[in-house]
Order: sequence, then C-alpha cells, then structure tokens
Amino acid sequence: MTTTTTTVTNATTTSAGGKVPKLNLPAYRYATWIEENQLKRTAPWIAVAVAVLVRWIVGLGPYSGMSTPPRFGDYEAQRHWMELTIHRPIQEWYSDKSKWWDLDYPPLTAYVSWICGYIGDKINPEWFAWETSRGFESPDAKFYMRVTVLICELLVYISAVVVFTNRWFANKPWTRKHTALVLIVMQPGLILIDSGHFQYNAVMLGFVVWAVNCFLADQDVLGSVFFCLALGFKQMALYFAPAVFAYLLGKSFRQGFFGCIWKLIKLGLAVILTLGLLFSPWIQSQDEILQVLHRIFPVFRGLYQDKVANVWCAVNVVIKLREMFDIQQLVRFSVLATLASFLPSVLHLIAKPTKWGLIYGLINSSLSFFLLSFQVHEKSILIPALPITLLILDEPAIASLFVTLATFTMYPLLKQEGLMMPYFVLLGFWVWFTSGTFKNASRFLGFSAAVRYLRFENDFLSVLDSEIFY
Repeated sequence: MTTTTTTVTNATTTSAGGKVPKLNLPAYRYATWIEENQLKRTAPWIAVAVAVLVRWIVGLGPYSGMSTPPRFGDYEAQRHWMELTIHRPIQEWYSDKSKWWDLDYPPLTAYVSWICGYIGDKINPEWFAWETSRGFESPDAKFYMRVTVLICELLVYISAVVVFTNRWFANKPWTRKHTALVLIVMQPGLILIDSGHFQYNAVMLGFVVWAVNCFLADQDVLGSVFFCLALGFKQMALYFAPAVFAYLLGKSFRQGFFGCIWKLIKLGLAVILTLGLLFSPWIQSQDEILQVLHRIFPVFRGLYQDKVANVWCAVNVVIKLREMFDIQQLVRFSVLATLASFLPSVLHLIAKPTKWGLIYGLINSSLSFFLLSFQVHEKSILIPALPITLLILDEPAIASLFVTLATFTMYPLLKQEGLMMPYFVLLGFWVWFTSGTFKNASRFLGFSAAVRYLRFENDFLSVLDSEIFY
C-alpha cells in the first residue's frame, strides 16, 4: 500500500514547491476554461445537465428486443415486472406461473418496479394491463420507461458521483475534481446499457458509490446499509462483497477487543435489519424465501451467457467445459477459482484497511468475479468498471484503457440491438476526452479494434457461435 500511496502522491504533486501539474486531457482543459471564466458554481449543474441530455439522446434510439417477438428483450422484461408487481399479490411476485419473464432480481428491484408501474398505470393503464400488455410498444410508453431510467440514475448514481468527487478530491484543485466528475458521468458503457439497451444498473452502482462515500467519511454503519441496498437491488453487487467485508473487518480489528465487538454488532445489526426489511414479505414462509433465492440465483442458466469476455468463455473455445462437466462441477470450479483470485487482496485489505485499499479491493474482487465466477453476462463488465472509473485521475492510463476495452467487449450485444451509432459516438468521445492519459493508446486500441471488428465481423461471430455455443 505504501507503493501505491507514493505513486498517487507523485502524480498529484511535484517534488519542489508542491504544485499540482496540469493534466494533458481535453476534459481537464475544459475544467480549466470553466475556472478561468468563473463558472465554478454552475459547472456541476452543466455537467449533470449534459450527462442527462446525452442519455436522453441515446434513449431516442432502439432498445433491447424492440419489435422482435415472441420474447422481445430486457425492455419487455422490465415492463412486465411493473405489470406483475401492480397486479399480483406481493407473495406471488417470485412464484408467478405465467412463464413470461420471471422476476429474477432481489426485492428492491421489485419495489422500484411497483412504484414505476403504479405511476405508469395511473397515466395509461394500457401500458401495464395484466397479460394483454405483453410486448406492448408505443412511443409514449417508451418515453415513460426511458424517463424512469433517467430519474433513477439521476437520484441515485449521478448524485452519488457528485458527492464522491467532492470527498475524494477534497484536498485537490477544483479543476481535478470537476474533470473527474465529467469523465465518470460520461462513462460510455453504462450510458449505452442503461439508456440504450435498457436496464437500471446505475441504481445498483449508485448505491455502491453511496456506500463508498460513507466509508470515506468513516460512517461505516450507514455505508453498510447502502451496500445492502445495492445487494437488494441486484445480486451482482456481491462482486464487491469480499472487499467491503474485508475493509470493515480490518477496521474493526483496530478498535481493541470491546471496540471490535461493538462495531461488529452494529454492522451486523445494520445488515440483518436492512436485508430483513427488504425480504420481510417472504421470510415468514420457508418455501417462499427459498423460491425467491432460487429466482435470484438461477444456477440452471449455465456457466456464462452470450459472448462474455471472461476466462470460461475464452477457454470454452478450445476446451468444451460445458460438455465435459455437469453444472455442479462447474459451480465448484468457478467458486474455487474466484476465491483463489480475490483472496490475496482480501487478506491484504484486512491487514491494511485504508480508503485507498478499499477502492483497489473493490476492483480486484469484482474483476475476480467477472473473470472466473459462475453465470456471468457480458453486461457484468460494468461492475468492475465502476471502481476503475472512480480512479480515472489516479490511475488514468489503466482506467481509460479499461473503460475503452470494456465498452468494446459489449459490441456484439449493442450491434444486435441497432445501437451502433451511439456506440461509436460515445466511445469516440471517451477516447478523445481521455486521449492524453497514455499517448493516445486508447485512441488506437479503441478505433482500430472496432474497425477490424466491423471488417471481419461476420466470420468472427460465426466462429464464436460454432465454437462457443455448440
């Protein structure tokens, strides 16, 4: 950890005079112009407004499953969950037998779906009519659904990022803080998936950032509540759980015997009460709670989904894992591999629970899950991309390159849904905005790889389909 701290210090101060050097970034030059023109007060509002506008423009395009019956796609899944939650008793949300997009996210997603469905039903009951609205598509329904994504992201994720940059760069020049804010809220992968493809990943990620904000302020109990809310919204927040657990455990060990016990009791109560409240409608029946857990953790779906850029998908091109081993064996393999991958980072974080170590621990833990865990989807790359993006000015070369490549790995999904225009525009904007971080390597890797992919696209995808899925 000492080496890391030294690196960060050298990146932000000079040896003589303690001055902070200028960053060779278009985003930094923009922030400098804002400061020189005395627009610092309005700058955050401008950044947020531009971020919302970009998301809205992307939302004007197609979405997952648009006009593709019979099952449509993620847009229809989210719409159906709103329909389901407002028309069925709460105990039936996870046991509905309609065989149409089962609710497979934790209860907080269901509650948000109920709120959105309730409001939408008051506006136009046709959007969420029970059973007869399946596959319903109209411009006004699309408008409403896109608005729900924007509002949720603005309230949870973007607000959390604003607070994070204020705390993380509290002792740094304003220009660095604003540069980080602009780059984080303009991360292309999250915009393309939530505002284009159509999901609510920003809510889960936003709760994680709020948890980090609390940990930075030593409000560990409140941070634990926010992290439980992230888990209660999407189970993929478990990717961060080992790092959060190790950080809090390490801090507890440093408070003496009785202080440690008292802190662990407070943290345990916060976790139990928060998750207990979220799952309370189902915990009175063993069958019901088991059904909820069965939906949330669908082992039957297999080792990975689609063309995900993780270890198992790559290995399966040569070694047909899903043919050689049954699901139980693959689960054990993936659990052991994931555990072995993040264990050193967890042990280090327990030994040295620093705030810097927490962010790096979140990166190591989430990358271990993405690369090696069971049942990974290509959109899951957004999870490790979050803490990496938070370090955009602390590890600029690595963060910029990772986000570029992470966005590129989702190309097959986005192409399938007709989102090529926003894909290239947002990725190009990101490459340009971060082009000074490592001598234009992101520009070369981003666009040359994309051009090559387009050129050989048909052959490449046909090989993947034949080698991976058959």
